[in-house]
Amino acid sequence: MTDPCAGILVQAFVYDWVAATGVEGWFINWVMDSCPFDKYFYPVWGLFFSLCWLSLLMGCGVYACCVSSWISSPQLPRESVFHCGVLYEDSLYSPFKGQLELHEDVKIYIEENYEQINVPVPQFGGSDPADIIHDFQRGLTAYHDITLDKCYVIELNTTVVMPPRNLWELLKGTYLPQTYIIQEEMIATEHVHDMEQLGSFIYRLCSGKETYRLKRRSISRREAGNCHRIRHFENTFVVETVICKKS
Repeated sequence: MTDPCAGILVQAFVYDWVAATGVEGWFINWVMDSCPFDKYFYPVWGLFFSLCWLSLLMGCGVYACCVSSWISSPQLPRESVFHCGVLYEDSLYSPFKGQLELHEDVKIYIEENYEQINVPVPQFGGSDPADIIHDFQRGLTAYHDITLDKCYVIELNTTVVMPPRNLWELLKGTYLPQTYIIQEEMIATEHVHDMEQLGSFIYRLCSGKETYRLKRRSISRREAGNCHRIRHFENTFVVETVICKKS
């Protein structure tokens, strides 16, 4: 015989699911009215309906940002972790190949005023995995290109990167719409020797690694052959950061 507590647990699970995803409407209401949880809604059915909703949402062309640390607290948390994905049209290189998807893990530290982003190995070629720090206190961004195991530091571009509170508001909305990609080009300049001047957050990321300053400028054809690309998003669009060696 099924444990009577199981129905209550599944009911709580489904209510949490609805609250977390924002899914409302006639289908959920119909399920609630037709299948009283205390009598009929056993764990198997709870799992079934949850999987159905997940499949439906994934099929609609958007990806959910799965929030783990802020959802249980009504106040702004000290740290928020998001596992996100977004669909976008690659107008730079493959405009006729349809949609691409980009995944990343985002940590937002509102009190400390910085963001940390991990971009895993992408499913498409031509882009490197990376760890990124946006330090709004120092006004700096650091890219750790994992393929090269090198760090690159540049002034924070606030027209591209949302501040931590704004990014938190965007990602906690659960869904990111299909979007587009822009490109920014940078050239590596001098080597950074004094890592402590970059602040504690970037120091932890780049300590022990070759670190270079970056400068934003257009890349010449001669320089374009010695570049690495990192695709990421900290806004409503995807950014491809092109980092090239100085010729």
